[in-house]
Amino acid sequence: MSQDNDLFLLLHDVARLNRVAADKRARVDGMTRAQWVVLIRLARNPGLSQKELADILEVEPISVARLADRLEGNGLIERRADQHDRRIWRLHLTDAATPALRRIEAQRDELAARIAAGIPEATRAAIIEGLKQMKANLLAHPESTTSGPQQEIA
Repeated sequence: MSQDNDLFLLLHDVARLNRVAADKRARVDGMTRAQWVVLIRLARNPGLSQKELADILEVEPISVARLADRLEGNGLIERRADQHDRRIWRLHLTDAATPALRRIEAQRDELAARIAAGIPEATRAAIIEGLKQMKANLLAHPESTTSGPQQEIA
């Protein structure tokens, strides 16, 4: 099989190129792709604990703590003590995060349009369905995804 038709390598290459492009776009706002991901996840799931967020992102809790420190320092998130367990910090977006999230969404929309340029809508829909099925297949067999080093954020 040629490299051009190797699904595993193509997925890897597209994901890597996507990460590189997203990193460049995030830097325009003085952020990182990892910070983008934290803000997006908190927008979708307000009040996650640092541990819950680390589990979702498949990183160590200390990585989330450092990201939260930076985002808190920039006024984009705040930590609140859990009502039932004061040892747990819940992460919440501040009002200042709203314009940042709008800029992130615009950057993501532009990147998605660039990635999908020249691909007919029916093909895009088929790609999305195929990727969703691949994800489901991998999740159905978690033992195949748990060995080896932790994955990077986003």
